Amino acid sequence: MRGQALTPATAAGRITAAVCLVVATAVFLVTVPLHRDFFDVGVYYGTVDDWVHHDGRIYDYLRPGTHYGFTYPPFAAVSMLPMALVSWPVAVGISVALSVVASALLLHWLVGPLIRRTCRSRWFAFTVAGCLFALLEPVRDTFSFGQVNLLLVALVLADARLLATGRGRYAGIGIGLASAIKLTPALFILYLLITGRRRQAGVAAGTACAATLLAALIDPAASRAFWTDALWNTDRVGSLSYVSNQSLQGVLARLQPDHPSRAVWLACVLVVLALWAHRARAAVRDGDDRAGFALTALAACLVSPVTWVHHLVWVIPALVVLADTALRGERKERRAPSVLPVLSAPSALWVVCAALYVILCSSVVWLWRWNSTGPDAFLGANTYVWITLGLLFVPLPPRSRPPGQPGPHGAAALAGGEAEGHAGAGTGRGDRRRIHRFSG
Repeated sequence: MRGQALTPATAAGRITAAVCLVVATAVFLVTVPLHRDFFDVGVYYGTVDDWVHHDGRIYDYLRPGTHYGFTYPPFAAVSMLPMALVSWPVAVGISVALSVVASALLLHWLVGPLIRRTCRSRWFAFTVAGCLFALLEPVRDTFSFGQVNLLLVALVLADARLLATGRGRYAGIGIGLASAIKLTPALFILYLLITGRRRQAGVAAGTACAATLLAALIDPAASRAFWTDALWNTDRVGSLSYVSNQSLQGVLARLQPDHPSRAVWLACVLVVLALWAHRARAAVRDGDDRAGFALTALAACLVSPVTWVHHLVWVIPALVVLADTALRGERKERRAPSVLPVLSAPSALWVVCAALYVILCSSVVWLWRWNSTGPDAFLGANTYVWITLGLLFVPLPPRSRPPGQPGPHGAAALAGGEAEGHAGAGTGRGDRRRIHRFSG
């Protein structure tokens, strides 16, 4: 329907279709998936309540009836202090509201440029995208657990947006705050460094250190307990071999539940980091910063000792990059049709995108929840790890652009489709090209 006038009949049909889609998505989310009863926000709420109202210690608190306690750096607890002022239902409502806001921002930054470039009925396309987003298992679990993952992704991509819109001198604060709340996003500081954004890397590192120091000043004992003990005690977060741990460490722990080899894990981590650094730098040299951010998110999931299924919201930017690549190839092919369109690269990429999306909605890894040993479990229980590795290892075709046009800073795809890039003080090496227009 692209390019046609939006007639009343078409508008009515789209409204009906949108309502049906939203209702069907809501019914599915309420009735089908596993519900986590806001377990993690319960840990946060109980920790802060015990810390503030009962003179407790952050890392001594365990949620009643479980052996799970607070596992994040002390600054995360400091940032959650407002929970001490509200009731439990209000805390749950705030958790959901913040995740909704973060989801809206991510859809606007990640999918918005594709929609604005290709769809005339944008509201309908955003509705479809929102429903597809909500059905992803990592997204469902983030809401159901009351997790902070979507907020952290939004903080990191806020810096990507600043880089894309020529305001790179302010970038790094989001990444620094995300790293102080949870250690996984710290890899983005290294990403800024290896891609020539030394100022932004310094801002990110400085922000993380300042936030960490603030937490240490507020509760020195908690900071000492985290950095000397809790950080290294992986038993606090659960069994490494649990099927929800979709990291390289999780794979090795399921192969050797009793004594997973740290040497093998370290070797795997080094290989992944070497490949990531090579591909991330190449992506930025080609002007595709969005791919660089997506690759960093994938690598962070793989090298983290613990990557629960709900942490895999970090995979979403890579899925969007893959879909955008397929879409660009499809549009190019319309101008020069392939003799065998069914076997064309865009068609194959669409099949891959659809297959990955369905798998990430399927909760397939839980089929091996009670027994993650054996050849079938090696393949099935680690399905999300193989997806993450595949997205990191398999290079995408380079983004095409008109001859002679300088490579755009690809993070503009996160910035709403159009931006002005300006070379100036405080911008990194990757920002020094003047960019007149981004098309997303």
